Amino acid sequence: MTTHTPRDEQDTSIIIREAAKKGTLLNVAGNGTKAPMGRPNQTDASISSAAMSGITLYEPAELVISARSGTPVLEVMRVLAAKGQELPFEPMDYRSILGTRGNPTIGAIAAMNISGPRRIMAGAARDSLIGVRFVNGRGEVVKSGGRVMKNVTGLDLVKLMAGSWGTLGFLTEVTFKVLPKPERMATLVIRGLDDSQAIEALSMALGSPFDVTGAAHLPDRDRRGGSTLIRLEGFRVSVDYRMNELKRLFKRFRFMDILEGVGAEALWQSVRDVTILTDQGQRAIWRVSTAPTKGPDVAAHVAQALDAQWFYDWGGGLLWISTPANGDAGASVLREATRTYGGHATLVRAPVEVRSTLDVFEPQSDALMTLTRGIKASFDPAGILNPGRMYAGI
Repeated sequence: MTTHTPRDEQDTSIIIREAAKKGTLLNVAGNGTKAPMGRPNQTDASISSAAMSGITLYEPAELVISARSGTPVLEVMRVLAAKGQELPFEPMDYRSILGTRGNPTIGAIAAMNISGPRRIMAGAARDSLIGVRFVNGRGEVVKSGGRVMKNVTGLDLVKLMAGSWGTLGFLTEVTFKVLPKPERMATLVIRGLDDSQAIEALSMALGSPFDVTGAAHLPDRDRRGGSTLIRLEGFRVSVDYRMNELKRLFKRFRFMDILEGVGAEALWQSVRDVTILTDQGQRAIWRVSTAPTKGPDVAAHVAQALDAQWFYDWGGGLLWISTPANGDAGASVLREATRTYGGHATLVRAPVEVRSTLDVFEPQSDALMTLTRGIKASFDPAGILNPGRMYAGI
């Protein structure tokens, strides 16, 4: 398969325009670290942002950074860290669960709306994304947003591109708002709670005035207990005060510890990158979003029918679930659970033959599918960009 690696927007525009004219289907990629996600592409060639790298704008005083889409995420984080700043949404690194190599790109973070545990406080990647440049399926260069947050009338192309998985356009540059790195991080660990008790505790923490930046529960293998994690970040004095108040709030729980330093960072990285489930062999991995109070119900529903392991993030609103990869990888059970309790399930990891026959994303209603087709046709009338990556026939 031919791989195009344009060096700038002009190259990109020419490649896409020619592809549209010839009907050449293009696989849109960065460095390929998330290639095993989504439905398998049936494409003729690939277009990669790997050669489009570099910071194009960084103004620490304005808390804003712009980079070409192929810029490694690690480079962006390194530049920000030198000024004591960071991407606030704590983007996940999928390489561990997908078994891929290479350097994840900042364009993929925007295109797939990738976030981590801090989303409960800072919002998703799309909430920090304030500007994009991209080439649509006609080969036209489009710019939307800029260096400041502002009200938008009409179609907000910045938010539309976030999470579009390269189906609407090839991102060439992205602009994010950033935040100062916290001075201190501390995690309150409550041990021995079952799923329902843990979600109740996390809900209490998130409903408190103490600015929780991480809220997760890691059940034990026997599902009768586990570790409930509540993270605080900020100035040292502030973290001390808020941690003491949280301990008072949870004084009825006997087994509590405070975790800091390298151990705490490694634990939250394992939550962020879902490495907790990577020892599950070649099992399928699902990402389920639901109301936090419904998380235990969804998990129990799945456990009744499947050999499943799971943990909770976002206060219970995000479940990572591993299931056997044979058959439909548990799709019928997961879809029934989201219909019953609300939410949506995305198949993140499974063999190609499974992903090619299933709805990888939560099936849409007829009305939403009609809208999705209309938007796709507006941006990519020839249907050449990542066809079928999200939904069959689109």
